[in-house]
Amino acid sequence: MAIIAPNKQDIGSTKPGKRYAASTRFWHWINFIIISGSLLTVLINSTLFDRAQRSFVKGELMNAGVAVTDQQAGSVTHGLEDQVWGIHIYFGYALAALFIFRALAEFFLPSHQRLIPKLKKAYQAYFILKKEREAAKHELVVKGLYVVFYVLLLIMVVTGLLLAFEDNTGIPRDINHSIKEFHGFCMYFILGFIVLHLAGVYLAERKDGKGIVSDMINGGEN
Repeated sequence: MAIIAPNKQDIGSTKPGKRYAASTRFWHWINFIIISGSLLTVLINSTLFDRAQRSFVKGELMNAGVAVTDQQAGSVTHGLEDQVWGIHIYFGYALAALFIFRALAEFFLPSHQRLIPKLKKAYQAYFILKKEREAAKHELVVKGLYVVFYVLLLIMVVTGLLLAFEDNTGIPRDINHSIKEFHGFCMYFILGFIVLHLAGVYLAERKDGKGIVSDMINGGEN
């Protein structure tokens, strides 16, 4: 079993498969859509509306018979960029709402489906009871990555909201710039987690965890 592949069976369980709560499945797929949309807006602005496109906009307008300066062409691309960032902000609001939903939903899940009890159980199995150590090590790695992902999401939500309301927070401009840089930096870790997660799911589907995607859609068999 690949170390990054999600485990299809709980530690100590004699039954194959896992059950996924409706709230977890809802959060998982909507969160995937929101993060994908948010990343798409970043991709659009970093490729279509960056400064290098000003000459393209100027050339197209001149071909249409409109004489514009570099500054005017820059204003056009900047305006389009602002519109895309506006959509990005709405995705951010949705991500913040989903994060709160996931945090609250955790308290209403059965104990065996909660993240922290799963980590504790894996820790005890590996370090204390020393039973099913291979499965326990695997569970520790996978759930540890989930914890990192949730922390990254929290950072993205907090920094994103600070940037969205920068006119009201009273935070100095230089600090806001640092927040923006940190926000963008954390995005790369989010991308890294997504790649690892997709790779793990792919490997699981090919080996011991076949049907894990279906379980995340219909809730599982157990």
